[in-house]
Amino acid sequence: MLLEHRVLTTTQLAELAFPTIIKARRRLTLLHRYRVVDRFRPLRARGTAPGHWVLAPAGAAVVAAEAGIEVRELRYRHERALAIAHSLHLAHTVGVNQWFTALVTTPGHGRVLAWWSEGRSRGLWGDLVRPDAYGRYTHTGATLDFFLEFDLGTITLSSVAGKLAGYAELARSTGIVTPVLLWVPTTGRETTARRALLETWQTLPDPGAVPVATAAADLLDPTAEHPSPADRVWLSLDGHGGERLALHQLPASWPHLTPPPASIPQYSAPTTTSGPAVLDPPSPMPPCETGGS
Repeated sequence: MLLEHRVLTTTQLAELAFPTIIKARRRLTLLHRYRVVDRFRPLRARGTAPGHWVLAPAGAAVVAAEAGIEVRELRYRHERALAIAHSLHLAHTVGVNQWFTALVTTPGHGRVLAWWSEGRSRGLWGDLVRPDAYGRYTHTGATLDFFLEFDLGTITLSSVAGKLAGYAELARSTGIVTPVLLWVPTTGRETTARRALLETWQTLPDPGAVPVATAAADLLDPTAEHPSPADRVWLSLDGHGGERLALHQLPASWPHLTPPPASIPQYSAPTTTSGPAVLDPPSPMPPCETGGS
């Protein structure tokens, strides 16, 4: 999980893999002692940031051993793993991972079947599009494959809208219609984003081949027990009905959507030996810690 998604906070790891935050902290402390994971804590102007965890050398050795390869084939470097602590993209990476953590751990009938990082997505589709993540979500018989564009308000909306041309070309070249989900911080930015997106979307050769839906983080109910991107916060760009939908309701609003295949798309390994080894993506839901300390 840490090799795939680069960095996860204590809270995220606790929600994903442990029954309590106390057990998560105990286990992470032990793993840190054995150099399986490493940690840092970003500075904040106010308050204290949670611990941020990355893969350490012993952890990389475990991953390689489980895959039956050498550590060098992973192209893992400890200093590179820790470099995200000083990256301008740290907040964005943690934000994407929090989005999926909330979705994975949403109570009820929904289930995340795939959660691919930006790096894995770039490896498969990077010649045309570079989404922040790819996911597959299923709920009561409805299944949705999607590309996530996660916005923190740090790039221009024209740049966000400009990405639609790449998604249109991907749909044309593959014959697969996959929705694009844009997540923004506020409804005000969502309104502005939708105008920019709609202007570009309407000029695409086949707008129906690029379904788009938007949502804003401030639409989530802060008093809810588990606010989640699965909630009724999504608005299709075509505006049919004008009603906010839950994530699993979106497929029904797009009649031209390609039915998701039974299997998750595969990222084929490079044919040369110069690139890093390509591992299968980790399960979106790691095995839950049920006992011990």
